[in-house]
Amino acid sequence: MELQIIQSKIFEIRGHKVMLDFHLAELYEVETKVLKQAVRRNLDRFPNDFMFELTRDEYNSLRSQIVTLENNESGKGKHSKYLPFAFTEQGVAMLSAVLKSKKAIDVSISIMRAFALLRQYLSDYKNLKQSIEELEKEMNLKFKDIYEALNFLLSPKSERKPIGYKQNKK
Repeated sequence: MELQIIQSKIFEIRGHKVMLDFHLAELYEVETKVLKQAVRRNLDRFPNDFMFELTRDEYNSLRSQIVTLENNESGKGKHSKYLPFAFTEQGVAMLSAVLKSKKAIDVSISIMRAFALLRQYLSDYKNLKQSIEELEKEMNLKFKDIYEALNFLLSPKSERKPIGYKQNKK
């Protein structure tokens, strides 16, 4: 399974990186209804930090970012009657135990790798951002000194104080 495909299906909602039930069902090659039934039968395995149901506002906001339920192959309407579940990384790992198929295990492994790559990317981004900020501070100090020196040299001679020894006129 291509990690880029999985990464494109990871969203940030409520400060968590999550995957939505219909995307997971597609990856696991099961109907969303089947996935949700398996989760509901095992709700004790999915605490709030593993899975949560989106609010209508969250779902509508996501719909504007991604195309969902368009061209539905079942011929049903464009709008889902039920709000989707959002699964965190731990929730996705738990899904492989609930679905109990070889495909679920393989897909879960790929998804765990995608989450790990995403974490690495974010870590690298933070380090790069910090390095750029440090370089920017250093350069700002250097350019400030250069700017002051140029202003001094460009100022009229009457504003400058003479430097050096004064000669006594005899």
